[in-house]
Amino acid sequence: MSENKKTYYIKVETGEITQSTTDSAWDFKIEATDEEITSLREYFDHNYSNEWKSFVRAHIPFMEYHNDKDNDAYDKTIKKVYGMIYELGDEEARSHIESMGILDGDENQNF
Repeated sequence: MSENKKTYYIKVETGEITQSTTDSAWDFKIEATDEEITSLREYFDHNYSNEWKSFVRAHIPFMEYHNDKDNDAYDKTIKKVYGMIYELGDEEARSHIESMGILDGDENQNF
């Protein structure tokens, strides 16, 4: 396994991962190996799929949000995304994620 870490810039909302600070606006700066970036990309891809399933569910009036497994899967995966960013991010990234309260004390878990 390669331990050569590179700097990446992450835009969570769109699932973008780039090595350029000028390609588009970014939320977080992280240092990650190729394997870690592959895992993060898989989380983003998984949530993209769940977003489409939730979009379809939103158009079915008798299905309630709180009983929707796709929304639960999205929530669980986005927590993993933020957990990885917390672990790999710079101090500013960690501080911002802590202020969001999204990890609820899970920051130190292996995501």
